[in-house]
Amino acid sequence: MQQQQLVAAQFGATASAYLTSAVHAQGADLQQLKDELAALIPEAKRPGSRVLDLGCGAGHASFAAAAVVGEVTAYDLSAEMLAVVDAAAQARGLANVRTRQGVAEQLPFEDASFCAVVSRMSAHHWRDVPAALAEIRRVLRPGGKVVLIDIAGAPDSLRDTWLQSVELLRDPSHVRDYTPDGWRAMFEAAGFAAEGIKVSDTWRIGIEFDSWVKRMRTPQVAIEAIRHLWQVAPAEVREHYRVRDDGSFELEAVMVTAR
Repeated sequence: MQQQQLVAAQFGATASAYLTSAVHAQGADLQQLKDELAALIPEAKRPGSRVLDLGCGAGHASFAAAAVVGEVTAYDLSAEMLAVVDAAAQARGLANVRTRQGVAEQLPFEDASFCAVVSRMSAHHWRDVPAALAEIRRVLRPGGKVVLIDIAGAPDSLRDTWLQSVELLRDPSHVRDYTPDGWRAMFEAAGFAAEGIKVSDTWRIGIEFDSWVKRMRTPQVAIEAIRHLWQVAPAEVREHYRVRDDGSFELEAVMVTAR
């Protein structure tokens, strides 16, 4: 199975769970994303504004953006996820949310189509991040903005090895969590001006173990492997990710904005 097919299969089977997931439906970063868009697009220009939510998942970033822009295109690889977004948008009265299916590395949109591109908790599934960033830059209008939020990789190799291993065991469609410095370098390589790239400090996201693996329908053998990894992890790893006896822990997230 190709990696993109694996992503679609993994999330197609769990789409509804992501709509109700507290980890995804809540968070101060959603309000910050909304504020970034509101600052970019004055109220007078909102009727003609278009925003792309890349790897929209269950649509939480799309719904936040819809309050302050003219139109949001919720874009995802999973048809089942997009069906969830359609239904939720209708239930919330968000007539300005549209859905479109496809991959991040090849966007079916014309050059300079969007005022902004947002992405939240999706990029660690992308097969080719540099290609996706090049496509993002292509479809942005002059002066447009990217707001990308994702789980942060660890700059320390030991912690990063444990993090990536746990992530992959829980979800085989996981590719990589990138460090804040790694994101800055990839944005620069894609042609975004260095002075226009801002990388936030990381913040913590609490992960309740049982709901985390249940949401992804992680097989029992993989669940046991994750528990084993946390149990045998060096103290510095367990302390950094604040691993508790029940397997619950904390991830770190980062926001990157670029003009």
